[in-house]
Amino acid sequence: MPTVTPCIGIIPARFASSRFPGKPLALIAGKPMFQRVYERASSCPAISRVVLATDDARIYKAAETVGVPVVMTATDHRSGTDRVLEAARALNAPDDAIIVNIQGDEPALAPEMLTELTAPFFRDPTVQVTTLATPITSEEAQNPNRVKVVIDKAHRALYFSRAPIPYPRDGRFDAYLGHVGLYAFRMKTLEIFSTLPESTLETVEKLEQLRLLENGIGIHVGITHHHSIGVDHPDDICRVERLIKETE
Repeated sequence: MPTVTPCIGIIPARFASSRFPGKPLALIAGKPMFQRVYERASSCPAISRVVLATDDARIYKAAETVGVPVVMTATDHRSGTDRVLEAARALNAPDDAIIVNIQGDEPALAPEMLTELTAPFFRDPTVQVTTLATPITSEEAQNPNRVKVVIDKAHRALYFSRAPIPYPRDGRFDAYLGHVGLYAFRMKTLEIFSTLPESTLETVEKLEQLRLLENGIGIHVGITHHHSIGVDHPDDICRVERLIKETE
């Protein structure tokens, strides 16, 4: 019988945050934020296993208390991607496993987005990395904090930028795509990514995904029309709780 490719969701959750210390433990409609994210991710049928990856004993203990699988990771990781890789290694993920980096501060995440993110791997065994994008207005595209992406006809990323791309030289452009910061990797590609030095374009734009493109590693971009709200500051909690009540 053919083997089933494991699809593992990993939620990086660190305690330190300049704007919101202890954010993973913040209560969202009565539950810690990490638990909300875990429950949303676990309800996605495409993902076979979901694990929390933390660097803090308080988060670890809280996860054990509510029955969320958790892996302790190092405190000195430069990015959530590095934390995800350490957790995937601890889980002995095989080279062909699909590793999904699930943002730990999106407790209202639509499980359908994870299905859209992982679907290309099951259609095409040559896919190595996926992410998502969503249509945005030309006004939204002017915001440098809203990352844009342009894609080819096969939905592979051509470039990501904080600038509005493409530039409408002859007038208004109304088909901008805003990047959605969810990623999935083949395990072997995640290992390769971790060995690559910071690239030139990555340094200029401060966008980690450009390191992949500069090294010839393609990124498949799925288009989603689902929306979520991230929690960057305690003031965001009320908005997220309203969205959760609307969708549960």
